[in-house]
Amino acid sequence: MNADSFEKWFRGVLPKLKPNSVVVMDNAPYHSRKLESLPIMSWTKPRILEWLTSKNISFEATMVKATLIDIVRQHKQEHCDKYVVDEMAAQHGIIVLRLPPYHCELNPIELVWAQAKGYVARNNKTFKMTEVKKLFEEGLQHITPEKWNSCVSHIIKKEDKMYGLDHMIDNVTDRFLINVTESDSDDFLYDNE
Repeated sequence: MNADSFEKWFRGVLPKLKPNSVVVMDNAPYHSRKLESLPIMSWTKPRILEWLTSKNISFEATMVKATLIDIVRQHKQEHCDKYVVDEMAAQHGIIVLRLPPYHCELNPIELVWAQAKGYVARNNKTFKMTEVKKLFEEGLQHITPEKWNSCVSHIIKKEDKMYGLDHMIDNVTDRFLINVTESDSDDFLYDNE
């Protein structure tokens, strides 16, 4: 998969979704092509200056490239943290929700892929690519709306568990307070309230 192929597919899916739908995506590179490239040190100085000028960002033409790149980095979030697929979705009134990095356990598609791959593993007799492809397509046909719903429900339970753990950690750390002052710099005070 690459960004061009994914974006072409996504462009075809968007009109089929209801406005205000939320599409959950992981951070795969092909989901995350930036709308605009951020200047980097390999760019020529005139190209960096042109980018800064186009964004109405103040700089001095006498600055060295390293200083200009520092200025670029200060404005990164407002100018370069937009993704192509997010903008495509926004044009259709659809929101893209990105999962936190390295949390595939929060992605219901992973459970769906596991079911389809499990079907292949249980039914594969020849181990030839043509049969694997045929079995994978059959496996996908067995993924019903009810199974999808079950996968989503499972993920929601995982999310709830994570929220609970997060609150528990906050509660424990809030009760454990270490105060260090000049008068008692060697003493640790514990607040168990």
